Amino acid sequence: MDAQSQWTGLDAKRLERIGDHLERNYIQKGKIAGCQVSVARHGHLAYFKNFGMMDLERAKPTQDDTIYRIYSMTKPITSVALMTLYEQGYFQLNDPVSRFVPSWKEHRVWSSGEGDMMQTEPAHRPVSFRDVLSHMAGLTYGGGLPGVGIQHPIDRIYRELKVRSVGGADTMQQFMDKLGQVPLRYQPGTAWMYSLATDVCGALVEIISGKPFAQYLQETIFEPLGMTDTAFQVAPEKVERFAANYQRGPDKKLKLIDDPQTSDFTKEPGFKSGGGGLTGTSADYMRFCEMLRRGGELDGHRVLGPRTIELMHMNHLPDDKDLTQTALGSFSETANEGVGFGLGFASTKGQVQTGTLGAGDYYWGGAASTIFWVDPKEDLSVVFMTQLMPSGTFNFRGQLKSIVYSSIID
Repeated sequence: MDAQSQWTGLDAKRLERIGDHLERNYIQKGKIAGCQVSVARHGHLAYFKNFGMMDLERAKPTQDDTIYRIYSMTKPITSVALMTLYEQGYFQLNDPVSRFVPSWKEHRVWSSGEGDMMQTEPAHRPVSFRDVLSHMAGLTYGGGLPGVGIQHPIDRIYRELKVRSVGGADTMQQFMDKLGQVPLRYQPGTAWMYSLATDVCGALVEIISGKPFAQYLQETIFEPLGMTDTAFQVAPEKVERFAANYQRGPDKKLKLIDDPQTSDFTKEPGFKSGGGGLTGTSADYMRFCEMLRRGGELDGHRVLGPRTIELMHMNHLPDDKDLTQTALGSFSETANEGVGFGLGFASTKGQVQTGTLGAGDYYWGGAASTIFWVDPKEDLSVVFMTQLMPSGTFNFRGQLKSIVYSSIID
């Protein structure tokens, strides 16, 4: 056994299957332009490799410091930021959001109909901090999910009021006040629906802390953890490291949908989306994962306490159900079978139900097929970066889990 295998308990030769699999099935076949995989165990990096191209049009190979759009992998970062305020006593999980946002006091809940014929009823209870952290608030994405049109009468109201997290110019307060006017899709706490809830968490960070959301992230998470390339804007001097973003067309060929040189991500956004606005590197996100794995601390900098991290990846769905029993709508960044959801993270409840290894891990993904997971039982962190939309195109998570967990030999 080599020294690295002794440190990590991972068989280095078996981990090489990652590259064999990705090259054979994705890079050579042109299904993705390129990707990057990081695997760490017991605090040691066991595997880090680049594959293919970060920019096909300019023939630029994937580099160690390539910058990616992490989209919804912003959500766990935002959730951690809000929980740092929980730790300072600003709120309890069951407190109503309306404590800080008065316009949320009179939320109504959709019951039937649409337009002028819409029927609503009073909320049985106010929307709580737990609800927005766990996507159980009754919010939706306003029909704005990849490949999903306006599916529900409530989504039309989001459109009419121009409630948006991407490309919007509202202040955090204006965003929250608009949401206060939209009836909830369902009674708070009774179902799970992927939504603008984590953008609400970002707004709450700004409203409660009194600091701009981006500044709070920088001071509380990015600077302490050394996440030097994670930001809402790719700085001009870093654009050369920014990957292109692709979509798989009906002809199964890659189509460029966001050129890194002209991308909106190279400009300062008006609204800082806590649900999907960040860009960053694999190295940065691995540092975030390692902070989580170590119970909230990395290199002497503590972001959260270990008990708070544990609370965040417990299953907060009603009666310990999984997403098959609680989810409304067809879109998520995860499969639903055997999957629970906590405060910003999904979690694997059962290996039999999910058909994957790694019970007790917690994770999320992003719209451009990026994924990560942290497994406290196996002391493991994994980050996968690519730029292919939509995220459900290929099951990278399941495939990588098969290879990574079968490489554990201690």
